[in-house]
Amino acid sequence: MAFLDSEKADIRRFCGYPAYGASPQGFQGWRFYQAFGLLEYRMNNLSPDEEAVVRRYLANLGVLEAAIPMAAQNLDTDQAAVWTHNREEVAHRTSLFDDWRRRLCAFFGLPAGPGLASGGLTLVV
Repeated sequence: MAFLDSEKADIRRFCGYPAYGASPQGFQGWRFYQAFGLLEYRMNNLSPDEEAVVRRYLANLGVLEAAIPMAAQNLDTDQAAVWTHNREEVAHRTSLFDDWRRRLCAFFGLPAGPGLASGGLTLVV
């Protein structure tokens, strides 16, 4: 079964690539970069078993992504009774989320997109 448009949007987003857009017209965007086009090709041509793997990634990434803002609820508490807040919780959750995003990119055989760059110079061709 092919990916839904909403699943493709999540795959692009999780892999750090920009939005696809509604039309193939124009001269800017992913269509002029090999990695962006390869992602689109792979999303449209995976086997059913490979699609199942990607859907498991999407389910896990959705949970990990939702946990990051939820961790912000504890930012105002450093210590309460015997419970001590992990000051690095948001950073740890973000790091774990980004690690799983990079694993999804690796499964597709692609470099992480510009939105997932770890700093420094990122070259996408």
